Amino acid sequence: MKFYLLIFLVAAAVTFLTVPLVRQFALATGTLAPVRERDVHEFPTPRLGGVAMGVGFLVALAIASHTPFLADAASFEHVKGLAVGVILIVILGVIDDIWDLDWYTKLAGQILVAGLMSWLGIQLTSFPIFGLTIGSSRLSLLVTVLVVVAAINAVNFVDGLDGLASGMMAISATGLFIYSYTLSRTLGAASYASLASTVAAALAGICLGFLAHNFSPASIFMGDTGAMLLGLLTVAAAIIVTGQIDPAVVYFRQAFPSFLPIVLPLAVLAIPIFDMVASVIRRLYHHQSPFQADAGHLHHRLSHAGRSRVRAVLVMYLWTAVFSLGAASLTLLRMRYVLVLMLVASLLAMVATIEILPAWREGVRRWFNPGYRQPHGPEHALYHSPSLPVTPSDNLSL
Repeated sequence: MKFYLLIFLVAAAVTFLTVPLVRQFALATGTLAPVRERDVHEFPTPRLGGVAMGVGFLVALAIASHTPFLADAASFEHVKGLAVGVILIVILGVIDDIWDLDWYTKLAGQILVAGLMSWLGIQLTSFPIFGLTIGSSRLSLLVTVLVVVAAINAVNFVDGLDGLASGMMAISATGLFIYSYTLSRTLGAASYASLASTVAAALAGICLGFLAHNFSPASIFMGDTGAMLLGLLTVAAAIIVTGQIDPAVVYFRQAFPSFLPIVLPLAVLAIPIFDMVASVIRRLYHHQSPFQADAGHLHHRLSHAGRSRVRAVLVMYLWTAVFSLGAASLTLLRMRYVLVLMLVASLLAMVATIEILPAWREGVRRWFNPGYRQPHGPEHALYHSPSLPVTPSDNLSL
């Protein structure tokens, strides 16, 4: 465990110390996020923060490859696909952050990066459910590309508030680490060294190291560089750990559910996937391109309901923790205990959400007390902050 803690601290420290350098570069080159109608920030803000996250991750990976405990798991042969994927997705993100690529150009780049990473070894070859495997190498590559591109864009869609994506992915990475580390112990491996655990620890580290600069009010944004990087690393960790599982062992050992390797990646990306699917459906319904940006994302709606960007971020942190840590707890507790725990956690999270979001709290009060009247005064009025753009599709329903 102490080596994973080292990787976490290295990733966090390098990212934290690199961010000011990247910020100065962004300011010097004019790489700023402009204030557009759909945005929630009030002033042009430096982006390219994902570059610092990429540097932090690669340095942590290099340190891991030189530690006695992780040297084999993080050897060049095992990490070359991941390292190449990280470098290329950062380059693609930097180009996009500077020149604002068309959606189809960016999508083509994402497919290229995912395909190359898959070809170099980070490939989904089996689903550890009753020994189900992917039948051919071509199909495996295709499925891997689809999964990676979907995860990249899911995280990119949810990145819209200060500290949102970095905080959510830090929580998700914690869930992935708990799962991967517990899996190594449960299956009685000769060594607890795991590339998946290393990636998860480093991912959590770069997220927290960047969050120190990115939480509201943010001094820098991660940009598409960081959002795409986080999506790629999250799904890469899930793919790696899936490839390290012997389906027969998982099936016959009932220490944890055999379907968990499929459920966990969905759980850690539950909110980003939901927001991406809802956004695509909403845009198609309004006869728009599914890639056309708007202000109808989940975090925009929560901001309006909470009258505060910070409250919206905290609500999404809360539900990310419920899904991610709840799924990861399946490796530690029996199914019946986890179901009870998830039910209690969901109820508490719902109560906390209602308390955090004033509009929802007042709606609940009106529901139980038809004679309730909303207090008057500017501190109580339900309004849209000037920094929160309003579009015809914006309302308080989700």
